Amino acid sequence: MSKVNSTMTADACHEVIVVGAGAAGVGIGVALQDAGISDVLVIDRLEIGASFALWPREMTFLTPSFPSNSVGPLDLNAVTIRTSPAYSLGLEHPDGASFAIYLQAVADHHKLNVRLKTDVVAVEKQNEEFRLTTRDSTLRCRFLIWAAGEFQYPRRNPFPGADYCRHTSLIRSYRRLSGRDFLVIGGYESGIDAAIQLSAQARKVTVLGREATWDSESSDPSVALSVYTQQRLEAAIEDGNKIKLVDDADVVQVETHRGRYVASAAGGKTWSSPEQPILATGFLGSHRLIRQLYEPRDGGYPTLTENDESTTTSGLFFCGPLVRHDEQVFCFIYKFRMRFAVVAKEIATRLGLDAEDLEQYRDKGMYLDDLSCCEDQCEC
Repeated sequence: MSKVNSTMTADACHEVIVVGAGAAGVGIGVALQDAGISDVLVIDRLEIGASFALWPREMTFLTPSFPSNSVGPLDLNAVTIRTSPAYSLGLEHPDGASFAIYLQAVADHHKLNVRLKTDVVAVEKQNEEFRLTTRDSTLRCRFLIWAAGEFQYPRRNPFPGADYCRHTSLIRSYRRLSGRDFLVIGGYESGIDAAIQLSAQARKVTVLGREATWDSESSDPSVALSVYTQQRLEAAIEDGNKIKLVDDADVVQVETHRGRYVASAAGGKTWSSPEQPILATGFLGSHRLIRQLYEPRDGGYPTLTENDESTTTSGLFFCGPLVRHDEQVFCFIYKFRMRFAVVAKEIATRLGLDAEDLEQYRDKGMYLDDLSCCEDQCEC
């Protein structure tokens, strides 16, 4: 397992510290190495790929993996230019536990300097240094990359009575849930996936969504259901599984009444179930832990420069699903990995390095420094 270099003192000032050892953290760690930056420390409060390991057992990637490196296109779920989860795992749609194994293998192969079980409780910038206070030490660095992600920071209290519900991120297996009649609050990917998984176990499911995501005409899977989910949903309904889809259902409260859970929507409509409702209302994100270091934009996400740097704190960069530019949402691996080289190049330049090796990222579609190409929708 990759570990922190034992010869490095606890109070040494690193060139770069990456917070988070998931897909974004491991990926940017390798990109920084490829940029010629040798002093990079990746830290995580749990383990490498911990969020993926916490996924429900039945949950898999929406994007397919394929070992296409030899002919040019990169595996959609790869976090580096020279690896393929499909090849290493033998899975087209990896589950979370398997993908965590892939990330560990990447970290080991590239000998990433990783310190685990390091929980950051405070971050501040003093002069030209960042100081990260953990539960047992203080770490220092010139550049800080926040890649801690979202999954471990669920939106659990979006309305009164939400504490009666169980968030999807807290479900370890849908097969182990008892009961026959469920309400799922939220109609995006996690909500529809929950409905599909439960219906496969012959459970009755009612999905309450604000919008009819299952009828969206957008080709961007960041704002509509992915093709994979749409296909599975249609197959489940055709098989006679009991999934009821309700749109325009903006749930504002959940109460209990005579042994049942009652969800109320704006406008007065109600739905009830004897089982604890499943909350599929998304995530708050880890960036809120350092909100004093960035200017928030719509949704509370950081406002970023063209190089994914905080507009208010020089030297603080963001990687992963937290990245937003105008209307573009970089929430999938194949999207946010395209920004790794942009961040690595900027930091390398400030350190006086030419980072010529990063040009190979461009050849593999992992160097998106022109965001104007993100405007197009598919025509057919």
